[in-house]
Amino acid sequence: MTDPQIALLMLGIFIFIILLGFPIAFTLMAMGVGFGYYAYFDADRMWRSYHRAVESGADGWTLVETWIGGLFNNRIFDLFINQTFSVMANDVLTAVPLFLFMGYIVERANIVNRLFTTLSIVARNVPGSMAVAAMVTCALFATATGIVGAVVTLMGLLALPAMLKARYDTSFASGIICAGGTLGILIPPSIMLIVYAAASGVSIVKLYAGALIPGFLLAGLYLVYIVTRSILQPHLAPKPPKDTTLPMGQLLWLLLTSFFPLAILILAVLGAILFGWATPSEAAAIGALGGLVLALAYRALTWQRLRESVYLTVRTTAMVCWLFVGSWTFSSVFSYLGGEQIITEFVTGLDISPLMFLLLAQLIIFLLGWPLEWSEIIIIFVPIFLPLLPHFGIDPLFFGILVALNLQTSFLTPPMAMSAYYLKGIAPPTVQLMQIFRGCMPFLALVFVAMLLMYVFPDIVFVLPDLFYGR
Repeated sequence: MTDPQIALLMLGIFIFIILLGFPIAFTLMAMGVGFGYYAYFDADRMWRSYHRAVESGADGWTLVETWIGGLFNNRIFDLFINQTFSVMANDVLTAVPLFLFMGYIVERANIVNRLFTTLSIVARNVPGSMAVAAMVTCALFATATGIVGAVVTLMGLLALPAMLKARYDTSFASGIICAGGTLGILIPPSIMLIVYAAASGVSIVKLYAGALIPGFLLAGLYLVYIVTRSILQPHLAPKPPKDTTLPMGQLLWLLLTSFFPLAILILAVLGAILFGWATPSEAAAIGALGGLVLALAYRALTWQRLRESVYLTVRTTAMVCWLFVGSWTFSSVFSYLGGEQIITEFVTGLDISPLMFLLLAQLIIFLLGWPLEWSEIIIIFVPIFLPLLPHFGIDPLFFGILVALNLQTSFLTPPMAMSAYYLKGIAPPTVQLMQIFRGCMPFLALVFVAMLLMYVFPDIVFVLPDLFYGR
């Protein structure tokens, strides 16, 4: 077999192994080192020290030690160490644990509970008021934490029982929780965009600026759909009883003590990044400190909650870092063997238009979203497409935002809609999986509408980056 064929074999075996359920980060590292040992095999380098020892008349034990050392005298181990150091020294990735900590401390301080309750009361005169409150809460919380599973699980425990008790349609209520929970992938300060910036070399501040309008566009489409359907089919979202009405002063007080603190914290973090007042890591540190201050202000910060937040932050950060180490080792070997070149030559040889390439790439990412999390897709597979972008004249900034929008669908599309499974795991037994799937379908259609709008009007992505930073 030729080296490019071995590279394709390497990719095929990797996909097969992860479909069996093996840990992806360690599978990447194992395959990168294993195939890299073959790719960088150099007999002269490996046994040079051994031959010198033989010629010098070394004793048997020294010869054995030298022989064993020769087995590890392969450049793949140097590459693996260098890749690990590069990940740990990456300034962009420093923001990941800080943003994660902000999200986890906000989650465990019961701030989301207070926020949902307040918005439900404030929006009581809006059609589908509780559904609107749930979507806005999902968007804010998803923005703060960026972890789909955490948002869907918490909102499923908090908002779903409240909507079902208010006689909301089960599918309608379930779809709102599932769709709202995925918004954190797209709306800054998104962890996914940080990971894409590290993998692609695109400026994270430009990515954040480019994602703002698409993110709020999608959230706006969701809210328009909720209100419109609540008007056309009022039985899906019954109006709240009149005894929930509160005086205006009390409503204002509730907003000042729940909605505005979290919203101001998120806007402060984003503003510091977009206006260049702070680097993403510095802004993330502000967000983490702000989360602690909010938890203290609400008298919800306990040693146990702080300990849980730190533990979850470390665990998730370690997963991301090891994914990067494994991915960069794997992709370096894959490229060295000629795998990247053969894929590039194949795609460019198809003589397709930039639009067809975008559609093909997004279809592949859409399908990969069924068995894989967004982190694996961004770190492992998106870099395969990045070298092809200049050939088709596609801006990597636009491509990254489009991928972030596309990944919304992977959490909503049956049969592997992870948001639905997250929700089913904590929903009352009466809520059926098929009901959750049906509720996700309209929101899935709205994601495709948002993607179409981005195709037709690319300035949706570029207007803010151009305004703030220029092309």
